[in-house]
Parts: sequence; structure tokens; C-alpha cells
Amino acid sequence: MDTHTRVNQALKQAMKDKAAERLCTLRLINAAIKDREIAARADGEEGGIGEEEILAILGKMTKQRKESARAYEEGGRLDLAERELGEIAVIEEFLPQQLSDEEAEDAVKAAVAETGAESIRDMGKVMAALKSKYTGQMDFGKAGPMVKDQLCSKGGC
Repeated sequence: MDTHTRVNQALKQAMKDKAAERLCTLRLINAAIKDREIAARADGEEGGIGEEEILAILGKMTKQRKESARAYEEGGRLDLAERELGEIAVIEEFLPQQLSDEEAEDAVKAAVAETGAESIRDMGKVMAALKSKYTGQMDFGKAGPMVKDQLCSKGGC
């Protein structure tokens, strides 16, 4: 079952359970997916959006909420930070399990070997390979420095 279908089923269940906060977050997810589908149709993509794009949307939503929660905590608004963290928990239900640091390191090494990257100029190729395989499973903000370290260790800096 694809992620969009799972979100819709969870939305219906949240309505039945009268879980207001969960329902609100699920509606936000659904709206983000529909917005992207509309944009894709405007760009001439008739088939809608794929699973990979949905996972990218969810990853972006999670990242935004983590940043907001951090800002709220720094501002002393713990109530708003808790709400953001609650939304993160709901969104993460639909993301695949995140790779551990060791698994991410192994994935970076494999992507460098697979693409034949030898210098920092090849970083884009490596990142593209990682994104095609690990969308939703890896924090690419952390993966970038790992790739750079890996390429620099080969003497390509």
C-alpha cells in the first residue's frame, strides 16, 4: 500500500477516533501532497507524483517542524514546541525507518564506489545516487559532510 493511501486511511481513522491534533496533522500532510500533485499537473506530468516525492515532502515537513520546535524552545514557548514535536511523531509514522549513523556511513561509501567519484566535483553525483535510494531514510544535511569527508579522504579536495 502506498504512502498516500496510508495517510488517507489514517485520516479516516482519526476522524472516527475524534483525535483532533492527529487529524489536523494528517490534513496538513494530505494538503501538501495534493499541492505537489497540482503543481506536477501544471508542469505537464499526467501520472501524478510518485512515492519518492511523497517521502521527500514528508521529510521536508519533519525538518521544518524540528526547526520550529527548536526556535520555540529557545523562545520559551514550550507549549508550541510540544505541538510541533507531536506533529513530527505523526509525520514520521509514514516515513521509512531512518538509517543509523553507521548505516548512513556505509551507504555513503557504497554510493561513492558506485558512482566512481574521486574528487569533490563529483559530490553532486554521489548525492543524487543517495537521494534516489534513500529518500526519507537519510538526513541529507548530515550526508553532505559525510560525502565530502569520504571524497577528501581519497585525496580529491
